[in-house]
Amino acid sequence: MQSPPLEEPTPDVGWRPLRRFLPYLWPSGEPKLKARVVFAVLLVFAAKAATLTMPFAYKAAIDRMAGGVGAAAGLVIALVVAYAAGRFAAVLFDNARNAIFERVGQDAARRLAEHVFRHVHKLSLRYHLERRTGALTRIVERGTKSIDMMLYFLLFNIAPTVIELAAIAIIFGLHFGPGLAFATLAMVAVYIVFTRVVTEWRAKIQRRMNEVDNEAIAHAVDSLLNYETVKYFGAEEREARRYGGAVRSFADSAVKNEASLAWLNIGQSLITNLMMAGAMAYTVWGWSRGQFTTGDVVFVNTFLAQLFRPLDMLGWVYRTIRQGLIDMELMFEVLDTPAEISDRPGAPELRVSEGRVRFESVTFAYDPERPILKGVDIDVPPGSTVAVVGPSGAGKSTLSRLVFRFYEPTGGRITIDGQDICSVTQESLRRALGIVPQDTVLFNDSIGYNIGYGKEGATQAEIEAAAEGAAIHDFIESLPGGYDSRVGERGLKLSGGEKQRVAIARTLLKDPPILILDEATSALDSRTEAAIQETLSNVTARRTSIVIAHRLSTVVDADQILVLDQGRVAERGTHAQLLRQGGLYAEMWARQQSEREKEEAQAAE
Repeated sequence: MQSPPLEEPTPDVGWRPLRRFLPYLWPSGEPKLKARVVFAVLLVFAAKAATLTMPFAYKAAIDRMAGGVGAAAGLVIALVVAYAAGRFAAVLFDNARNAIFERVGQDAARRLAEHVFRHVHKLSLRYHLERRTGALTRIVERGTKSIDMMLYFLLFNIAPTVIELAAIAIIFGLHFGPGLAFATLAMVAVYIVFTRVVTEWRAKIQRRMNEVDNEAIAHAVDSLLNYETVKYFGAEEREARRYGGAVRSFADSAVKNEASLAWLNIGQSLITNLMMAGAMAYTVWGWSRGQFTTGDVVFVNTFLAQLFRPLDMLGWVYRTIRQGLIDMELMFEVLDTPAEISDRPGAPELRVSEGRVRFESVTFAYDPERPILKGVDIDVPPGSTVAVVGPSGAGKSTLSRLVFRFYEPTGGRITIDGQDICSVTQESLRRALGIVPQDTVLFNDSIGYNIGYGKEGATQAEIEAAAEGAAIHDFIESLPGGYDSRVGERGLKLSGGEKQRVAIARTLLKDPPILILDEATSALDSRTEAAIQETLSNVTARRTSIVIAHRLSTVVDADQILVLDQGRVAERGTHAQLLRQGGLYAEMWARQQSEREKEEAQAAE
């Protein structure tokens, strides 16, 4: 049987992940689930009792038959029926146990998976930018999937096998003397040691197999997420070669893994069959001396066959439990990752009365060696529109990330109506904010779902009203599926302008008092930009708005324009005032107007 690939565990992993998970099996306030656990354990003992009675019935039947048929035929038949009944009872109890415990295991796995999922969403943007999404989801998937197998093997394989081994040793000791009992225990110990030693040897091969599997999956996900980029550069063959190399490495590791598994299975089979041969030979020898009966031969054979059944799986069970502990440990490492941004104990909710936003001497750096913002002061009066412009790398988009608390300032503070946003709850802060980003990423769902994402529980009428406000309702109605039309992975079925209108529509549906437009039209052509800009003007009306822009033509009507350069506010004023100053803004305006005139001239030709 092919075992799942393993990762090399850290030396101190041990049983710690299991100890952390066990409380999920005994949840407080869930008496029905606790009753299922107790009942399942009782069924384990019942199944094992039925299993242990079978060899006695089998032995008695054979002994009666050895003495001739005659009047004993009815008793022999009864013993055979008892043997069959014992086998059926063992199967019945085992399956009833599985059915009863399944709800407990699934509920525990569900609660842990939900806990991990919520925690991953609480982790900072920095964490997600530094991790491959494919590798992260793989870790969580493996961790949650390992739980069910771990529980099954520990509770319903390892524990019953230990009980059965102890019972067989006692029975052998009483019936055949201590020699056979100790020999059985010794051979089982040899089997366990051999299995562990060989499995540890296989760990390096399996860890490599797991690593290349992660690499192949992460690369495939990364490549497919960047489908358009691959097409732009005609790099399909290059991507196929890279993926092919990872898959070939996995195939080589899988071959080595399978070969090592074969040697493990051969060694295990040798030990178990030597034990069987030795025990049966000893019983036959005792029978020849008149110490044991004919039934004792099948008695020993049946007991050992029952013991071998779970022992034959011991190697796989050990590897599965070991792998499960590793997978759970990796998942708990994700769960133990502290959230970079967290609410302070007892943090109040943000209360927006006017919508005034202030940056007070704000400094920030993604890397301590490379500061991005250097003492930025910005005042956005209630209901006004303030634009932030500047060259690339000046720190414009960093402002929006700080307002949303994806990061926290390294110095200074940001306030909304006088409340430091670092002292209020993140949920209430983000509820008051709306954003139309430069790159709108949509869920692979319907266009109606993506618009409705702006407000949980939004009615169809509200969704359509938002779409009309974003001037996309008519386009949606023209689609064959209407609002049920799928937008594809990351919204690839829609054009840039259509995606921006969906982003505007869901922001309208959210109806926040404070709006951020983060270069919302910079990726669009001039014609689409002009159409979107008119819609954005309607959206920003009566709202406190911060407009981060690259094209200056989109912010000429702003109440105030700030020019950010090298992390500082270099200039501020209205469009006309900044042109009269003849500074950086005027230079950028002249350059962009010249470029625009050249584009129009080329288009006219």
